[in-house]
Amino acid sequence: MKTTHQINTLFFALLCLTASSVFISNNVQAAKWDAKMTPTEVEATLDKKFAEGKYSPKGADSCLMCHKKSEKVMAIFKGVHGSIDSSKSPMAGLQCEACHGPLGKHNRGGKEPMITFGPTSTLSADKQNSVCMSCHLDDNRMSWNSSHHANGDVACASCHSVHAEHDPILSKQTEMEVCTSCHAKQKADMNKRSSHPMKWNQMTCSDCHNPHGSMSDADLVQPTVNETCYSCHAEKRGPKLWEHAPVTENCVNCHNPHGSVNDAMLKTRAPQLCQQCHAGDGHTSNAYLGNTDMGSTVNGSAFTGGRSCLNCHSQVHGSNHPSGKLLQR
Repeated sequence: MKTTHQINTLFFALLCLTASSVFISNNVQAAKWDAKMTPTEVEATLDKKFAEGKYSPKGADSCLMCHKKSEKVMAIFKGVHGSIDSSKSPMAGLQCEACHGPLGKHNRGGKEPMITFGPTSTLSADKQNSVCMSCHLDDNRMSWNSSHHANGDVACASCHSVHAEHDPILSKQTEMEVCTSCHAKQKADMNKRSSHPMKWNQMTCSDCHNPHGSMSDADLVQPTVNETCYSCHAEKRGPKLWEHAPVTENCVNCHNPHGSVNDAMLKTRAPQLCQQCHAGDGHTSNAYLGNTDMGSTVNGSAFTGGRSCLNCHSQVHGSNHPSGKLLQR
């Protein structure tokens, strides 16, 4: 009898353990709506929810009943979007639902879609961005629709962290880290021997580029490449009495603004750089002309030694000297 009771007890415990394992397993494998619905179905459901407009009467309190255990969710109250003191904050209006859409029946099992942001969202970048732009469409973002980021289907949440006390992209100390997480080539250039002081955070990407788009090439903050460069390098600005055509045309004809292995961020070391235009101009095509000893010693050539062509043509950015036709003075 005692043995039978022990067997029954063991069987009951095993049954409970099995049921518990199934429940835990089901919880682990339970998919969100993203796994059960196609992106088109999610979008259609969200459109229907907006049309119905069934917002929660309790606002954020309804959301926090389930989500308050998440540090990422609660972090929004440390930033501007979660501020209850600002009339411009979503928390002053529809609260969480201002960005994530009407609650509807979402809290009844969590199976009804809400608007989600970032790389895990099945919503298109355009749909995600429409939520952000409903508040942030101003003079600084008026060219967003024609920007490189918009054309590349980049979502606002790919760069910005809303649920955070401090958005990393808005800090000079961390902006470059966010940008170079995508722009790997520029990151490599910035670490070359000659570059702007971006890796020391003395400059940021937004000093030259408007990430939200502009009417200029490469989303520059100034109308042209040269105007952007002149905002720091004013001494190179013309007009000059004797001008150098590629200089007045575009600084990046000769320089790589993100960095180079050559001095002064030159794309190619002189004289090869100069010969791209001056291949047949007299002595420029002859590497031995002007040599003191035909190059038999180090720096024995006025053409290839030291600063190469710039040994003589030092005013390569233009000259105001009456005798500076050849940019030598």
